[in-house]
Amino acid sequence: MVRLRTVTNGNGLDRPPMFQSGVQLGVSRDFHTSIHAAFTEVNGAEVVSDYGDWLAEHAALTTSAGVVDLSFRSRLCLMGADRAQFLHGQVTNDVNAIGSNSGCYAALVSNKGRMQSDLHIWRLADELLLDFEPGYGAAVTQRLEKFIVSDDVQVMDAAPHYGLVHIEGPSADTVIAQLQLFSELPAKELTSTHVNDPALGLMYLMNLSRAGSRGFDLFIPVGSLGEVAGKLITAAQSIGGRACGWRALETARIESGIPRFGVDMDETNLPPETGIESRAMNFRKGCYIGQEVLNRLHTMGNVTRALRGLILEKELTALPVRGDKLAMGKEIGRVTSAVFSPRLNTNIALAYVRREQFAPGTELTLETKNGNSRALVAELPFVKAAV
Repeated sequence: MVRLRTVTNGNGLDRPPMFQSGVQLGVSRDFHTSIHAAFTEVNGAEVVSDYGDWLAEHAALTTSAGVVDLSFRSRLCLMGADRAQFLHGQVTNDVNAIGSNSGCYAALVSNKGRMQSDLHIWRLADELLLDFEPGYGAAVTQRLEKFIVSDDVQVMDAAPHYGLVHIEGPSADTVIAQLQLFSELPAKELTSTHVNDPALGLMYLMNLSRAGSRGFDLFIPVGSLGEVAGKLITAAQSIGGRACGWRALETARIESGIPRFGVDMDETNLPPETGIESRAMNFRKGCYIGQEVLNRLHTMGNVTRALRGLILEKELTALPVRGDKLAMGKEIGRVTSAVFSPRLNTNIALAYVRREQFAPGTELTLETKNGNSRALVAELPFVKAAV
């Protein structure tokens, strides 16, 4: 269970600014059911799988705009005067370099350099907001609090207070603009803005793509979450978009070659193996937990395995599952994620492959319980190809 610490802020409140809305229910199950949602589970959290037509939802995410309720994701806030310097010493990216209304992507690693989570980190006025995969809130809290000794840092769970709705697609800007809340949208990736609406409360808008297109995260007080989500869906529908579920978002994510912690990268991986090195790591910053191992690896050269794309046969009887083997005479890799790609009109996968087989077009044998088939190594993000 996540242990929460509270602090009195300058306004005499016992919650920091992101917590002033109070604890209420967010977008309800009835709300999603009313628009024909089917549900699934991700890391113990109930999420919307689709709203009846996942292919149309995928098309919205990639050609117009889709609205996805991501309120099941983990969210922590770091408070206290030492919050930035403390987190700087815990993660792989340069937290001290984050300007106001900005953020960064980083990995949280062990002293041996193995991943414990990935994080989107946002600098707000009085706190640092951490957004990461569902089901890891307790583990990340414990990892951080382990190293809080005399630092003025408090770790708080933001999820009960703020929901998260994501808008993805080339027309995402138009959907946000129709809310008529933000005078100006954050133009660059990993920048943010906020507005304090008298009726809806304090909301934060972050420029962040989760599936390779144009994207925004909107953090909304839970008391206003249903109302704002409904307005966003209506705005998306007015330009040919729609509400979208997990299946469509996951498919677009995999097509874009974006790894997800807990599936495509986990506690066995070093960050450079996962393909996030250029986005999540800074080799000029000061010391952090795990730095020595990762800097040595960076200096010495390439890793022995790395995440790659696979173009699979279109007529598979079933998609491979996580852990299915890849071989070339002997085992040389394992699958992490697999989907049917509407963009490529074939099956694709993400997988770890040994360095000797990195070259695009390398033919491998996919071994599953349903039999063997061919797989071709592909560059990420995927380009159109066929087996």
